Amino acid sequence: MKATWEKIFEYASMPLHGTMSRKLRKGMRLQINEGRVYEAAVLFLSEKFVRLTEVEADGTAVNTYYDLDKIMSIRTLSPSEKA
Repeated sequence: MKATWEKIFEYASMPLHGTMSRKLRKGMRLQINEGRVYEAAVLFLSEKFVRLTEVEADGTAVNTYYDLDKIMSIRTLSPSEKA
């Protein structure tokens, strides 16, 4: 499943210029293992884990790490396109 998770992360994000990190696409939200929903996170994908970084209102950077082998579900949330 690791390759599938990596493709989902790539779909939900775009490269952050000059780094190996990726930021969530505009309007995209991400939820891992039915946990918290990330709205303005920066992702870093390694062979064994994914790190999501968000900056709180007071400027504190919060890093959350997920073991790629222990991810059971990923949910992407985005605005629907009106026909």
